[in-house]
Amino acid sequence: MSGGVDSNPYGLSGQVALVTGATSGIGRQTAIALAGAGAAVAVNYRDGSRQDAEAVCADIAAAGGTAMPVHADVREEAQVDSMVAETVAHFGTLHILVANAGLERPAPFQDMSLEDWRMVIDVNLTGQFLCTRAAIREFLRRGMQPDISHALGKIVCMSSVHQRIPWAFAANYAASKGGVALLMQSLAQEFAPSRIRVNAIAPGAIRTPINRKAWETDAAMQELLTLMPYGRIGETSDIANAVLWLASDLSDYMTGETLFVDGGMSLYPSFRGAG
Repeated sequence: MSGGVDSNPYGLSGQVALVTGATSGIGRQTAIALAGAGAAVAVNYRDGSRQDAEAVCADIAAAGGTAMPVHADVREEAQVDSMVAETVAHFGTLHILVANAGLERPAPFQDMSLEDWRMVIDVNLTGQFLCTRAAIREFLRRGMQPDISHALGKIVCMSSVHQRIPWAFAANYAASKGGVALLMQSLAQEFAPSRIRVNAIAPGAIRTPINRKAWETDAAMQELLTLMPYGRIGETSDIANAVLWLASDLSDYMTGETLFVDGGMSLYPSFRGAG
């Protein structure tokens, strides 16, 4: 169950992590970072992206870590349960879940189709319900391993600044992330006595393929930067570093909280000097 060379201060050696939506962007960088901190990592992929998952696993192996690809569409109950079962069968158990899989399907609300509404809710919110439920079941089955971690299990839900900031023309996405925030807090409240920690990360604008149009030209980047007081776009490593902290015992007294990693985007910079 070794995950490669342990890397302080996170100390995840001997632990097993599952990252959903791990073939690109934030998920890919998170999987690599967790492996670098010593965890063995299950790299989730959906239909048609196994080669991408294998490439992530190859990068992890080349750096001395341990990883395996695991398939599941996070909308599908049987596939999610099978993914966790496969992870447990291969690595022995599960200690860390990063529920990262997500997508956007923006549209003017009057033109938004029921299909687009359901797709975003099913992936972004129902997918987190299914993945967190399967992970919690494994945590409870396994029991405490005090030599491995102070917690029975650690869950990091990937949310968004749009759990707080309304997003016109993306009501489905904002609604899904608002749901993630209260799902996370409700699970944290329910399972804190079991020593299961559940937290979330709310990224701002991050340089990923999902929002390429917002940063790939100079004009688009300059417009984007007006939303971020810190003056730069976020990188996937910014989010991965936050995941490492939440997954480690360094944050052992923290549950039910959302870390906003957004360069100040959620500070409503357009109000600076006004009011």
